[in-house]
Amino acid sequence: MGLNDTPSGERVHIGFFGRRNAGKSSLVNAVTGQELAVVSQTRGTTTDPVSKAMELLPVGPVVIIDTPGFDDEGALGELRVRKTRQVLNRTDVAVLVADSTEGLKECDRELIALFRQKEIPYLIAWNKCDLLTEIPEESASEIYVSATERIHIEELKEKIARLGKTEENKLMLVGDLIHPGDLVVLVIPIDKAAPKGRLILPQQQVIRDILEAEAAAVCVKEYELRETLDKFREPPALVITDSQVFAKVSADVPPEIPLTSFSILMARYKGLLDMAVRGVAAVEKLQDGDTVLIAEGCTHHRQCDDIGSVKIPRWLKNYTGKKLNIELCSGREFPDDLSKYALIIHCGGCMLNEREVRYRMKCAADQQVPITNYGIAIAYMQGILKRSIGIFPHLLLEFEE
Repeated sequence: MGLNDTPSGERVHIGFFGRRNAGKSSLVNAVTGQELAVVSQTRGTTTDPVSKAMELLPVGPVVIIDTPGFDDEGALGELRVRKTRQVLNRTDVAVLVADSTEGLKECDRELIALFRQKEIPYLIAWNKCDLLTEIPEESASEIYVSATERIHIEELKEKIARLGKTEENKLMLVGDLIHPGDLVVLVIPIDKAAPKGRLILPQQQVIRDILEAEAAAVCVKEYELRETLDKFREPPALVITDSQVFAKVSADVPPEIPLTSFSILMARYKGLLDMAVRGVAAVEKLQDGDTVLIAEGCTHHRQCDDIGSVKIPRWLKNYTGKKLNIELCSGREFPDDLSKYALIIHCGGCMLNEREVRYRMKCAADQQVPITNYGIAIAYMQGILKRSIGIFPHLLLEFEE
């Protein structure tokens, strides 16, 4: 991914929902102008959610998601409906595709109830309007369209754009913590899990944010940090490190220089930071036999010293001295039932959009399961959490209490 590409987690996620044969896939193809979804007269042709990242005018960078029919039946049908429910957790704008010749069915009403429950902006797209003798008057949250005849497709996209408009004042990763002309040092180990020739996503995003703030970024490996700092006439405004080398970097960076990690910045960006700082205290309460869930938002080939499956479990067991059960989940798979977990340690969530991160936070809060973040947990276990959140005064006060 280049620095100009929009990550999936930063795109507006638009989900198309409805019952079988309402024309969801046909409408998705009409809206995108691509043969994104397979179309057939056979009910239930779409068997799994289909996602496509693209630019959609006038919305901008989006992820379009076509879902299976919500009225699917049988054992496989139940699994498909479950997948559709999971899509709701990352949907920023929902489009309910209903057959205008038949009206709303029970499953359509159930979907509307779910949109409202999850506070997802939605509209009803009455498809097959070309088969009506007269088009009824529309409300603000509905539109009559025809996927086959391409009637009111542009108007549908305009309505989606209005619902999907993101806040212009969205929090930056690091740009609001620095000033023009500042020097920021980024400590970046060569991560074996990242494809050759690339930096991992949070590192790319932080570099871009620093440049947009008109500051300068200097990137070094952990073993070059001390020598690099000695070369500067003035100390950097901030040092940001990969959490895996937090201890070494903290030892090499003078205490008067602010220090934090990519993971902590990402937690703040996704809205998890405050909850993660509160949740990390649960590490002290872990007992023999407790189960800890380590959750990652992406899927990747795990290396021999993988941070999620190897390093964090090792640090956790060494710190607590307890015999813990460690479970892993990755990608879109996040357990509905969290009751068996004593603690959740989540990655930075760079591949998840903010809505899905907040959904996972809510699941943990509703089930009274503490949740924290990779960077926060590592800093805590290495005795440097207070220093790593020093750039956030409100969190520092809470931690000292």
